[in-house]
Amino acid sequence: MNDSDSARPTGQVMVVGGAGFLGSHLVDRLLSSISPTEPVWVDVVDDLSTGSIANLADARAMATAVSGSLRIHHLDGAGVEAASLIGMRQPSVIYLCTGVPHAGASPAQITRSLEMVMQVMEAARRSAVTKVVTMVPASVLYGTPQSRALPVKEREIEPRGVRGVVARAIVDLLEVYRNQHAIEFTVLATGSVYGSRQRHGVVAELWAARAAGAVPVIHGDGRDTRDFVYVDDVVDALVRAGQRGSGLVINIGTGVQTSINDLWAMIAGDSRLADHDPNSGSGLSRFAVSTVRARIHLGWSAWTPLADGLAAITD
Repeated sequence: MNDSDSARPTGQVMVVGGAGFLGSHLVDRLLSSISPTEPVWVDVVDDLSTGSIANLADARAMATAVSGSLRIHHLDGAGVEAASLIGMRQPSVIYLCTGVPHAGASPAQITRSLEMVMQVMEAARRSAVTKVVTMVPASVLYGTPQSRALPVKEREIEPRGVRGVVARAIVDLLEVYRNQHAIEFTVLATGSVYGSRQRHGVVAELWAARAAGAVPVIHGDGRDTRDFVYVDDVVDALVRAGQRGSGLVINIGTGVQTSINDLWAMIAGDSRLADHDPNSGSGLSRFAVSTVRARIHLGWSAWTPLADGLAAITD
């Protein structure tokens, strides 16, 4: 579903982590929706430890048409300066695109995401911010669901690994601030997001192998399945969540399982082989998410087939 008129942001918006892969695509979308009658002002907060100003090239070009519509702040989102900025701007919505770091991130990077959420929520409380939207990977939330339970629906959180524990803590923290301080939230539990500007994740790794003419190493036997969802579809869900779905964890994916071997075949475009490391699997053999709640509460469903999304990747 791509009904952009029903998901048009307005007012002052802040994107923490806005120079990263997903955050920069969100900033592009927010700025593309500017109109004379419904203006949008976007503040990007990013310490550039993983993001890049280059990711905001399109956004900066769009912002030239409306002076002051985009401001980029090289700040630590968990720092005092970012908290002061929230107090000064008083955004109607804060998007936390830092989320739970990618698989393979250090324990310090993973736990820092929880610190960032805590600091932003405290600044939001002091500044009367009314809505915070963030994301966590759905694959660490629901344990190891049986094949018959797929695509998995939102249910009681059963964290997988350290990333899952941090993801649950983020959800718990947001619920505390909602109950005690009336700050609404929406958490999007995403499938495997992919697209241009991405540097981590299985699609990015396989894409880099193809570009280099290299043989990739696939963890496990390659028969594990994941739910691959295109970045533009996820961004649409984020914008909708700025106005809807309050107090909920909402799955964002396609409901379709694709094996890593099949993914590589689609990316490679030929019969090139891949190496497999049978001792490095994740322990999650099959996975996809149900999007029934997203359709009900966000009016959203994915519209980009995997083949089309892969064809749209430019870097």
